Amino acid sequence: MTAQPIPPITLPPIRNPQQEGEWLQVALQNWLNQEFIPEQVNETIAQRAAQIFVRQRLEGENDLGSLVIAIVTEMQAFDFRESFFSEFAVANAVSDLILDSLGIDRCCGQN
Repeated sequence: MTAQPIPPITLPPIRNPQQEGEWLQVALQNWLNQEFIPEQVNETIAQRAAQIFVRQRLEGENDLGSLVIAIVTEMQAFDFRESFFSEFAVANAVSDLILDSLGIDRCCGQN
């Protein structure tokens, strides 16, 4: 039995950047607060990740994998010393939230 790669997940073009960014910011902050404890820095992290995501989408990036890499790369400049999280945890959480919103199984990439 050979493993088959999971096909890339392409998001539809962005239609309402403000709404998409606000949704992601709220969803990510809720996830961060529930994962450990609510902290003020979680709001800043969620805001920054949502900004990166929306900017990338406005620049035409619709591949979820590329969006996750962009978040990891750009969040490396963020100071996570006051947080339980890292750029990797944040980017993975964004990916999970997007997949959940699209009804895609995070395990195997199936609807």
